[in-house]
Amino acid sequence: MVEHIWIRTFSDGLVRADQVIAITAHRTPSIVGKPSRWLLDVALAVPAGSGNNEGWDIADLHRTILQTDYEPRGAVESLATTLYRLSRKDAAGIVRTVIVDGEIRFEFDRFDEPTAAGEPTPDDSPATPS
Repeated sequence: MVEHIWIRTFSDGLVRADQVIAITAHRTPSIVGKPSRWLLDVALAVPAGSGNNEGWDIADLHRTILQTDYEPRGAVESLATTLYRLSRKDAAGIVRTVIVDGEIRFEFDRFDEPTAAGEPTPDDSPATPS
């Protein structure tokens, strides 16, 4: 059930995996004083609009998962495979991107991991103020 799986974005927080309709890797254009970068993005099943003097444009909402100086070869397929495998296990948690020795990996932090001492558990009821 991918509705219990969240994906950490590069700068926008978390997106729910069941809202993802596409995974893409593309290169940004280089701008004077700013080098080109590779982006790993997810497109969400939510329209986003922007306008100019010529009208209004509606497109899929994209969120960046990763920025690198090099092409993230295999990352699109790896993220799709990770989401598929997690959905088959009825997992709940957050997928995050890590780079180890230049290799892009997707790690999963389960929501049901034990809490640290003193942290509330799902069974704890909130304290009521007196």
